[in-house]
Amino acid sequence: MSVVPPAPPQRPQLAVSAAIFREGKVLLVRRARSPGKGFHSLPGGRVEFGETLTEALHREVREETALKIEIIDLAGWREVLPNQPGRGHYLVMSFAARWIAGEPVLNDELDAFSWVTPALPSDLRLTDGLQSIIDSARRLAGV
Repeated sequence: MSVVPPAPPQRPQLAVSAAIFREGKVLLVRRARSPGKGFHSLPGGRVEFGETLTEALHREVREETALKIEIIDLAGWREVLPNQPGRGHYLVMSFAARWIAGEPVLNDELDAFSWVTPALPSDLRLTDGLQSIIDSARRLAGV
């Protein structure tokens, strides 16, 4: 018996992400699955029905990295449109945050992490608009 993958959502999905700063560096994670497999981005994910944006952000960061964070403020947003059949449409609200406690422990959605300078290395495959979100978050965090 073959398993049929779920149909992609027919409406935009709301998501959150966090530019987490620690000792002047920001946390990047590398996606282990599609969409975005192999791309570096910020930890985050979809907002569940009934969650506030900040509740979703704390949950997603905890699930993906096991870190405890302090949310500072909204740093910006970006819209991810489906560029291929089967891809989703997302509105990602990105927040500036400070690391409070813990060391990254990745879940199965991620396969690598690194703490990098906010001027991102040019040799990494980055999600669209990542540098401008990190620049905005850096200003909010006073880094």
